[in-house]
Amino acid sequence: MRKDGTKKGQVVGSGGQRRRGLVGKGPTPKATVRPGHPAQRRARRSAEAKDSAGRRSTRGGGAAPEGAEALAGRNAVVEALRANVPAISLHVQIDADMDDRVREAMALAGNRGLSMIQSTRTELDRMTSRAVHQGLVLSVPAYDYAHVDDLLEESDLLVALDGVTDPRNLGAVARSAAAFGVGGLIVPERRAAGVTAGAWKASAGAFTRVPVARATNLTRVLKAAAQDGFFIVGLDAEGDVDLPDLDPELACGPLIVVVGGEESGMSRLVRDTCDVVVSIPMVAGNESLNAGVAAGIVLYSIAALRSS
Repeated sequence: MRKDGTKKGQVVGSGGQRRRGLVGKGPTPKATVRPGHPAQRRARRSAEAKDSAGRRSTRGGGAAPEGAEALAGRNAVVEALRANVPAISLHVQIDADMDDRVREAMALAGNRGLSMIQSTRTELDRMTSRAVHQGLVLSVPAYDYAHVDDLLEESDLLVALDGVTDPRNLGAVARSAAAFGVGGLIVPERRAAGVTAGAWKASAGAFTRVPVARATNLTRVLKAAAQDGFFIVGLDAEGDVDLPDLDPELACGPLIVVVGGEESGMSRLVRDTCDVVVSIPMVAGNESLNAGVAAGIVLYSIAALRSS
């Protein structure tokens, strides 16, 4: 524009203002560092929460090592400590009622040199995912599984679980296995229960005496065991042979007892690897037994055959 506002003649330049205005200001900052941006506020709150959690951990408020699990409940904790279940620390609620079980748990933990940590109810709720803990929680490390080949070499009586998904049933089977001299358990890596805090609770410490191995492919493991001289006995309600009619010679050799899952029983491929499938005779019309009870009955019968 001319100074006088007309469109003719020499116009006034910008003095380089427009050229300088074209210079870039650099890349756009990330949303998490832009002041006032919602992402920046969320990042700040997350950092504050982590810092607060770190301070609670330093104070001993309930943080557990990675992979550790929480065993909750006064009876469960006392039984686990009596059975020398591997443990990291004992967490006691600050205002908990100090009854005989709490005092015994603290005494047992002290004798083993475990850390004893006073925690708030909120912290124990967080550790146990709001399970009923009664103010007493035992931090249990991740289970150290054995190798399948070691079990096959070291024992002539094993139990394999095909699709047992309830940790309580796994613990019950381990308890029966410990009672009747089983050398170890074999469980699939996928779609099956592992040795968790719930399994420890149901086993009453049996996992300290009965090792557990994980199999990537249970069918392949059973076939390899059969080639090494093991007999494979499956357990199913629709078995070919009643348990009392099981051949004593078969029961007294190297043996793997296969227990099927709670709902579907053994898979077809696993059943095909069995030398014989046995069933437990029951009164007509009664419901089927769960995996833990059925395994205990079969293992008792096998132990009786072996002893005679």
